[in-house]
Amino acid sequence: MTMDDYDASFALWAATPGMVLSASDERGQLAAFLARNPGFSFVCAEGGRLAGTVLCGHDGRRGFLYHAAVTSDMRGRGIGGTLARLALAKLRAAGIGKCHLFVLADNEPGQGFWARTGWEKREGILLYSADT
Repeated sequence: MTMDDYDASFALWAATPGMVLSASDERGQLAAFLARNPGFSFVCAEGGRLAGTVLCGHDGRRGFLYHAAVTSDMRGRGIGGTLARLALAKLRAAGIGKCHLFVLADNEPGQGFWARTGWEKREGILLYSADT
């Protein structure tokens, strides 16, 4: 993924139920994320049109996936799984042995996808956030 993919990616994320967007997804913030994690994020295009995305990065210890999304008309074709596998392979090559992702509690399609593709739902973990 490069910043050339930003407009189409943002439009996909905005149209994806269960996707949360914030100021962190603005152009400048995403450019900084991609610069800190070069080559870790991927897009899939078909017929000259964006079909899917995954943002991937790491903190040197754990990897994280964000904004894994596939257009509604392209779901069920293996695009999401392929994007996730590409990101995991990149993390593995960087020596990162564990990856996490966040799914909203009411995002049943997202939960179903990750469970079907072999991801383990963690219990007993609460997420706390603070603005800086």
